[in-house]
Amino acid sequence: MKCGILPLLLFVIATASAMISLVDLFKKEWEGFKLTHNKIYKSVAEEMRRMEIYALNKYKIVQHNELFDQEQVTFKLKVNKYSDMEHEEFSNIMNGLIYHADDNSTSHGSRVTRAATNLPDHVDWRIKGAVTAVKDQGSCGSCWAFSTTGALEGQVYIKHNRLISLSEQNLLDCAGKYGCHGCQGGWMNSAFSFIKDNGGIDTEDSYPYQAKNDQCRYNAKNSGATNNGYQTIPNDEDKLKEAVANIGPMAVAIDAGHAFQHYADGVYYEKDCSSSKLNHGVLIVGYGTDTNGGDYWLVKNSWSKGWGKDGYIKMARNRNNNCGIASAASYPTVV
Repeated sequence: MKCGILPLLLFVIATASAMISLVDLFKKEWEGFKLTHNKIYKSVAEEMRRMEIYALNKYKIVQHNELFDQEQVTFKLKVNKYSDMEHEEFSNIMNGLIYHADDNSTSHGSRVTRAATNLPDHVDWRIKGAVTAVKDQGSCGSCWAFSTTGALEGQVYIKHNRLISLSEQNLLDCAGKYGCHGCQGGWMNSAFSFIKDNGGIDTEDSYPYQAKNDQCRYNAKNSGATNNGYQTIPNDEDKLKEAVANIGPMAVAIDAGHAFQHYADGVYYEKDCSSSKLNHGVLIVGYGTDTNGGDYWLVKNSWSKGWGKDGYIKMARNRNNNCGIASAASYPTVV
């Protein structure tokens, strides 16, 4: 054997061994992902497809987080239970908002107690007790229902000092005549109108969530809250800040495309976000300023505590209405 061949052969063997080790590590990681998130696939072919999607998502996450480490972006990403789903597939299932762009005929009126120039720098309605635990909409486009109940839960607490978890399933099953279609999407303001006309919404305990459409089973005896209408906030982040500080948590519509699926921490700013093509309903529960990421809105999502920062996301504030955060804000009026 010529002396130049041996080093080459050793290099090939070492490279092959390293590749085998990487494959083994990935397989181990994949098995851990399935176990952690209780993933069971219908066939070997389906699992192979999901594994390929997972690998691509993981690659994108690693690339993005390298940019975060270099301080080129202000938020981190992470693997979560949605990491075996393609972005379009995920959006079609999870972002069930039917956006009514013209539904801004009212304003938040005169419930302001402090001037806009004298607002606190930081607000967190969780600390004040007005926010229930993070919920999980499952594989159902019911974000609109969770945004609705979150806003009403907050107003009931602020008005009556009672924090009651309300039933999203009640909305899925019963608000069809108001343009809401269960897991196929809905609109928060339409849901507020339904609750008003219905005379209430049942509690979560009496009407638990199923993550699927079912028959309406509303029982007035189990009603946990009602409202006498709703108010919308002008498309203005200063007005929205005023409303969050003085009135409480706000139901809002956002563009939850792009990297939103895998958000982990930091202030989420997405330059390609739309302020008009909104597809997801969430709940603003506060605002503040992050040392590294700047001003933010504190937003409660409905994708479980395993998503984001314990179920929450900090979304960029005062950055030209990024992701449409101020485009369609509203709250129910409670007496």
